[in-house]
Amino acid sequence: MEKIRILGIETSCDETSAAVVENGRAALSDVIYSQIEEHKKYGGVVPEIASRRHIVKIDDVVAAALDEAGLELRDISAVAVTHGPGLVGALLVGLNFAKAMAYGADLPLIGVHHIAGHIASNYLESDWRPPFVSLIVSGGHTQLIHVKDYDNFKILGKTLDDAAGEAYDKVARCLGLPYPGGLEIDRLAQAGNANAIDFPRVWLGAGSFDFSFSGLKSAVLNHLNSAKMGGRKVNPADIAASFQQAVVDVLVKKSIAACQTAGCGKLAVAGGVAANSHLRRSLEKACAAHGIVLHIPKPAYCTDNAAMIAAAGYYDYIKGRFDGPGLNAVPSLVLGESNEIAKATL
Repeated sequence: MEKIRILGIETSCDETSAAVVENGRAALSDVIYSQIEEHKKYGGVVPEIASRRHIVKIDDVVAAALDEAGLELRDISAVAVTHGPGLVGALLVGLNFAKAMAYGADLPLIGVHHIAGHIASNYLESDWRPPFVSLIVSGGHTQLIHVKDYDNFKILGKTLDDAAGEAYDKVARCLGLPYPGGLEIDRLAQAGNANAIDFPRVWLGAGSFDFSFSGLKSAVLNHLNSAKMGGRKVNPADIAASFQQAVVDVLVKKSIAACQTAGCGKLAVAGGVAANSHLRRSLEKACAAHGIVLHIPKPAYCTDNAAMIAAAGYYDYIKGRFDGPGLNAVPSLVLGESNEIAKATL
């Protein structure tokens, strides 16, 4: 079997990552430089700082990925890179590096949609295959997508305001927890009572697979303000657990319903919030009860990484779909059916 080795590059937010993936499945390397400590003092990602750190680190990260894989550039079949959605300055660093590398080494260039990358994270080190329904749940995205084939996506629903991970971070700040808030909420919730506070679940009507978490975030803030004005003490662990239960209830119920509506008995989860322990346990229980096969990548492949970009790029490579030097960064890039991507101008 021919060994097709894709070098992936991911810089859509605050991780500088490069990886080599063979035949869309085997990760020969996956190097990630995280900027969490640099952004923690600001309580979130500062786009300008993220871009500057990508510039400083990308050369070393790509070199480390090739070294870890035991390969040289001449052993690579193509270069795949995230070109949207994401922070435009951050995207441009990875994209321009990839374009220069592909041009200099006479390699095909493949622009990858970030969400298509998250979906492809399920293919890494596994035999998971379409069709399936994918729940993408991260700091910037919450979507349900029917993955009909490797390059055929139908968006069933998406967030109308805050993504789930964004709501986690905002509630964490309200509770005085450090960034990144999602992990801290998950830890704190384990010591709390998930039924202590009846926070709202937003369903958006029968048959809707869209999400809304801004009202839930506001409900937490109102609860805290009300307690402060009334001189009442609050239990942060109970608030964290009750908030998390409200988020997970909606994510799980809509995911199961999406599988049933799509007539698909397979559910895959991806994105940073997929590492949340309560979400994983709740999905496992619900899927078992409804006869749905569940797949969740290992935690390292849930967060932003270049291995997932290389894996997604492989399926473009085998169909000969390459991009030219005019490929641009598109911060609001739209993922459409049959891999039809709307490349809007900046």
